[in-house]
Amino acid sequence: MDIHEPAIHIDDRLLLKDDSFTPDNDCIVTGAGTGIGRATAIAATVNGLMVVGLDINETEGNTTQNMARNMGGQMIFIPTDLTRDVDVEHAVGEATKLGYLKFLANIAGIQHIDPIDNFPMQTFDYMHRLMLRAPFLLSKLTLPHIRNNKDGAGAIGNMASIHAHICTVNKPAYNIMKFGLRALTQSIAAEGMGKIRSFTVSTGFVKTGLTLGQIPAQAMQRGISEEEVVSDVMMGFSRVKDMMTPIEVGNLFIFGFSRFAKYLIGGDLLLDGGIVKTYAQN
Repeated sequence: MDIHEPAIHIDDRLLLKDDSFTPDNDCIVTGAGTGIGRATAIAATVNGLMVVGLDINETEGNTTQNMARNMGGQMIFIPTDLTRDVDVEHAVGEATKLGYLKFLANIAGIQHIDPIDNFPMQTFDYMHRLMLRAPFLLSKLTLPHIRNNKDGAGAIGNMASIHAHICTVNKPAYNIMKFGLRALTQSIAAEGMGKIRSFTVSTGFVKTGLTLGQIPAQAMQRGISEEEVVSDVMMGFSRVKDMMTPIEVGNLFIFGFSRFAKYLIGGDLLLDGGIVKTYAQN
C-alpha cells in the first residue's frame, strides 16, 4: 500500500487578494506541527498573514516554522499543550504582541478506534480537552481581541469532518467532538453579529499521519486487510477515489478567512468527495 503524506509545494496553495491578509494581522493555527495544521499555517503565511503556530510537538512545530519562512512567510511557533489552560493563555498573550489578532484555525486533534463499551474514559476526556474544550477556550480568549482590533472583524475556523455529519462505528469520541465543533461554530457566529464569522471545514479522509495511523486499528477492529480499509472503508463511499491532500484542506481555511466568504457565517465547507450527500445511493 503506497500512501504517504505529500510534500507541500508553494504552487499548490490558494493565493487570494485580501486587504486583511497582511503581516499586521495575526492568525493562530493549532496542530501546526503536522498534517492539516502545518498546511494551513503555510497557506496563511504565503497569503501574507503573521502566523502563530501552536503544537505540543516542538520539533515538528519548528520544522513548520522553517518551511513557512523558506517560502517567504512570517511565522512564529509556540510549544503549547492545548489541554493546559495556562499554555493556551500564554500563547494568545504572545500572539497579541505581534499584531492584531484576527483569525483562529482550530485544527489539532487525535483519533482513537474503539466501540463505546470498550472506549477508555481517560482517552475520551483527553480528546474532549484537546478537540472541543481547547477550541472553546481559544475562542473565548481571542474574541475580545478580535472585537478590539482596527475594524472589529475576523473569523474563527474549526476543523470538522464528515464525522460532524454522519457517525461511523468505533469512533464515538471523534464523532462527538466533531459534532460539538459545529455547535461551537454556530454559537460563535450567532454572537459575532456578522462581523466575527465562524465556519467549519468538513472533509473525508486526508493524507495525514492521523489518517495513516488509524488504518491498522481499523483493519484489526473490522477483521479486514489494511488495503481493504483504504479502498472499502475510507474511500468506499467517496465518488473521488483519492484522499485529499493537507494543502487542499488548508486552502479551504484561507478561503473561509477571506473577503470572498463574507456570507459564510456559521456554515460548513463540506468537501468530501460526495460521501455525506450521496452515500445512500451506492
